[in-house]
Amino acid sequence: MVQTLLTVAAGGAIGASLRYLTNIGATRAFGHGFPTGTMIVNVFGSFLMGVLFVVIAKKGGHGLAPFLMTGVLGGFTTFSAFSLDALTLFERGQTGSAAVYIALSVGLSLLAIVGGVVAARVLVP
Repeated sequence: MVQTLLTVAAGGAIGASLRYLTNIGATRAFGHGFPTGTMIVNVFGSFLMGVLFVVIAKKGGHGLAPFLMTGVLGGFTTFSAFSLDALTLFERGQTGSAAVYIALSVGLSLLAIVGGVVAARVLVP
């Protein structure tokens, strides 16, 4: 149990660091007006979750699931940051941007997890 907890914590540190770096890169590329970084990590993280779901089911590696899925992807993606970003847009009076952000984040993340599952099922024997 302690070993698994440490594994999840290490994965979470990696994922959170990657999320931070992605947010910095997205802000530099797209500016501060729209929470692009959070949307990117949630969509890409959903895709990776779909891939891992299939790969681990087909190839085994259930022991890696706590590190990769709970730790790395749990630290990488974040619903709380998404919620704060949406609230911030609403509070700034950017209701349209908030609605677009919510719809794109949820819709693209759902499409991404389906895409990850489909891609992995096709590519992983």
